[in-house]
Amino acid sequence: MEVKMKNSKELDKLIKSLNEKQLRYTKFDLKNPKNGEYMLAVFHLVPGKSMNMLQAACEIAAESSTGTNFTVLTETDFSHEMNARVYQIDTKNELVWIAYPWRLFDRVGNVQNILTYIIGNVLGMKEISALKLLDVWFPESMIEQYDGPSYTLDDMKKYLGIKNRPVLGTIIKPKMGLTSAEYAEVCYDFWVGGGDFVKNDEPQANQDFCPYDKMVKNVKEAMDKAVKETGKKKVHSFNVSAADFDTMIERCEMIRNAGFEKGSYAFLIDGITAGWMAVQTLRRRYPDVFIHFHRAGHGAFTRPENPIGCTVLVLSKFARLAGTSGIHTGTAGVGKMTGSPEEDITAAHEILDLVAKGHMFEQSWSKVPSTDKDVLKLVKEDSAHKVILEKDSWRGMKKCAPIVSGGLNPTLLKPFIDLMGNTDFITTMGAGCHAHPDGTRAGAMALVQSMEAYQKKKSIEEYAKTHKELKRAIEFFTKNKTAIQKAESAERS
Repeated sequence: MEVKMKNSKELDKLIKSLNEKQLRYTKFDLKNPKNGEYMLAVFHLVPGKSMNMLQAACEIAAESSTGTNFTVLTETDFSHEMNARVYQIDTKNELVWIAYPWRLFDRVGNVQNILTYIIGNVLGMKEISALKLLDVWFPESMIEQYDGPSYTLDDMKKYLGIKNRPVLGTIIKPKMGLTSAEYAEVCYDFWVGGGDFVKNDEPQANQDFCPYDKMVKNVKEAMDKAVKETGKKKVHSFNVSAADFDTMIERCEMIRNAGFEKGSYAFLIDGITAGWMAVQTLRRRYPDVFIHFHRAGHGAFTRPENPIGCTVLVLSKFARLAGTSGIHTGTAGVGKMTGSPEEDITAAHEILDLVAKGHMFEQSWSKVPSTDKDVLKLVKEDSAHKVILEKDSWRGMKKCAPIVSGGLNPTLLKPFIDLMGNTDFITTMGAGCHAHPDGTRAGAMALVQSMEAYQKKKSIEEYAKTHKELKRAIEFFTKNKTAIQKAESAERS
């Protein structure tokens, strides 16, 4: 969306209302904001009672870059060059475009530093009634300074020996209360039923009834037994979030030293509650491990009805910039969590594709000019779902996997794939597998059979005629559809 007000009477009137300080944070004659000097952002803004929209936008630009509430005598000509600038405004749709000189940000690829600027103090300012960061745009010159993912979904699929389908996963349920042995038993049942990927739920830690070291040991034994029996590789994602840095690293090293095969484990971090420093520490210390970003807490600022915060798209883009291998992006309304295709599927493609359209910007994740012929070739290969950036990683930032969870079950796999438009994601069905009338193993088998039906272009109803586990799953989730919908509606609201 590009609504320009240059030279309009309305814009002239708004500009005349600005004081000297506020004027320093505007640049409506910015001819080429995508010249590589700026990170761009679009906010939905509703000012408070004391200011008009442009005045409030200028205060936001000031507070999120170099300024404060008054001009100070310590400002210099150079510090003015670091000012964020309001360069476009749309009063009708309550939108503001701000350009941030990205030299403002910590030059060691520090994502938390960017977020401290652009959605730090500004979300608490008196001058706003609503302020939501809808989209951001990173220039190639900036992308090169950040880690990006190292171990990717492509690496995981290669390890698992799968193509042209999602990674089929689960979250162990109940999410808490199982002993370490009971937990490992559920893992084993899911894996021997044909599942690929098991994750700790986000609160899993070192509880007295499930000591972390015993859980790791038992999962390793359960995985070894399942691999031997099925002849197929398996993956477990361990929550390494902890009270302090040393404990987090201790958990990582415990897992690495437990004898797991490389590729068979991931590190899950509760990225919002643990913090971006924890996320980037894992990425830098363990570039050969899948870094799994769980977004617990995100709803406080990403829910559409919340007027203050940022979108799922913005959170997901920063996760890719920070170097996470995968982040939960929602089920686009198919599952139990709030979300829509516009929000969740847009976010999923933004972190997965080399070039993708967001809410306001088209983002290229290339590190060299997006017009370069080799980059254009990569974009075509990426669109054809080929593995890219294996031997030329200098050309672009690698993909970050959408992780899809929250109320899905085998009957909803195809509806989500149809919305997503591809199978490049990890699905983690919890109760969707464990609530199966015949137990976890049958639930995993039903999930695999649902995927087989999709691959063979058959309806799950037709496929269920010769696959009893899928048939039972369809019967159960259809019979309980009303109760499930009520529960999901309550959880959404």
